Amino acid sequence: MAENRMPEEEMPKDEGVPAPPADLLSAAADPALTEDSALAILKHAGLPTEVFEQLARNANALKSRKVKIALASHPNTPRHVSVPLARQFYTFDLMKVALSPSVPADVRVAVDDVLISRLKIVTVGERLTLARRASGRVAAALLLESENVDGRIVDAKTAARETLVMRTALENPRLTEALVISSALRPAAGAALVQAVAQHEKWGDRREIRAALLRTEHLSLARALEFSREIPALLLQEVLASSRLPAQIKDQLLRQSAKS
Repeated sequence: MAENRMPEEEMPKDEGVPAPPADLLSAAADPALTEDSALAILKHAGLPTEVFEQLARNANALKSRKVKIALASHPNTPRHVSVPLARQFYTFDLMKVALSPSVPADVRVAVDDVLISRLKIVTVGERLTLARRASGRVAAALLLESENVDGRIVDAKTAARETLVMRTALENPRLTEALVISSALRPAAGAALVQAVAQHEKWGDRREIRAALLRTEHLSLARALEFSREIPALLLQEVLASSRLPAQIKDQLLRQSAKS
């Protein structure tokens, strides 16, 4: 019995089957590649490294901001392609890539580093947006940058703006306790940052942060006495042994601890 078969030219084509890698590579190298075609290529599963590299060399495709962001954000784009590409991005495109859950963790860190390296040159408005929406690492970097712009606060208006950036960064939902402690303990951290953290509703009541602030040189006597009361005597001695507080304040804290 003859098998009933549809003529090959009449058989329906499966449009969901990815194109062969050779065809994708050829398409990625096409000097006339359009934005839509480039984005369509990036939607294929299992793309080989060569396709990403070829797209990164395609000058016509890279005229598109959407293509550049999609290429840098693709979970399989090699780091040696995505990171150099990200260095060409504007501030908020960098932030978008760094926050994308599809981007590998090491690439997000590298993109954050690019963004952090630019904090000195972005506008106050951009700094406020970054303080509010960027990653915790960027927010932590802004805590230090906002206290000291190019080594000095030039006037009261600038100081007020940078204080606002600092306070906004402290409210960033991605900022962690570990990042706050790390920033406060940096040599570049000054009195403004230490006081802002100590007085902050969310951070100022945390025991680990209070212990960290006792290691800085900028905590007032009144605040230091308040923070030390809830720290066990042996731990307080350990904290003060590495503290930069003035000697007279440390002595007073130890005397108070001995009496309690």
